[in-house]
Amino acid sequence: MKETSAAKKKRARAIFLRLHKAYPEVRCALHFSTPWELLVTTVLSAQCTDKLVNRVSPVLFKKYPSIRAFAFADLERIEKIIRSTGFYRNKTKNILGAAKTVLERFGGEVPARMEDLITIPGVGRKTANVILGNAFGIPGIAVDTHMIRINRLLGLTRHADPVKIEFDLMKLVPERNWTLYSHLIIHHGRVRCFARRPDCRRCEIRDLCPSADKTSY
Repeated sequence: MKETSAAKKKRARAIFLRLHKAYPEVRCALHFSTPWELLVTTVLSAQCTDKLVNRVSPVLFKKYPSIRAFAFADLERIEKIIRSTGFYRNKTKNILGAAKTVLERFGGEVPARMEDLITIPGVGRKTANVILGNAFGIPGIAVDTHMIRINRLLGLTRHADPVKIEFDLMKLVPERNWTLYSHLIIHHGRVRCFARRPDCRRCEIRDLCPSADKTSY
């Protein structure tokens, strides 16, 4: 029998509460002190672990302590610093482009609106929501690969497109919980619901997941 919207909302709330209880200390895994630093570290985190980004970023921010410093930085020097994060040429291009855009169009301040953020090189809706939620306290659902995979397994969306998933979840999760919900699901994907072999036996939300214990998804 098809799950009603009300039942799905109730289940989504139960999933949130269960994961929040299981992982009470979960927060943004990237280290940052300003919205600009979060923008840069989020760009660096693409196809890279947060742990590695957190090792590389202090070196980068010490060398280039301001947005202006990034805007006029030597491309090859930044490439050398961030090389280990992968896709370093494209990341460097985006970071330098972002610095110039923030400097020239936004007066040197990272904007706190989605419509402005997504005009910055390297910033899509996922990165924008990470910045809004964690640097400005504006709720946002950041859809990465963990969010795509796990929310599909949970039956909270049938889509594969990140934007469609974001809007599906906005209907199910209370706005005040959007940012934390993203952190909880992403963390769950890292410690329990592994892509290759989910640990369903020990899963905290096993009884709330229609895909639990299935050998193929």
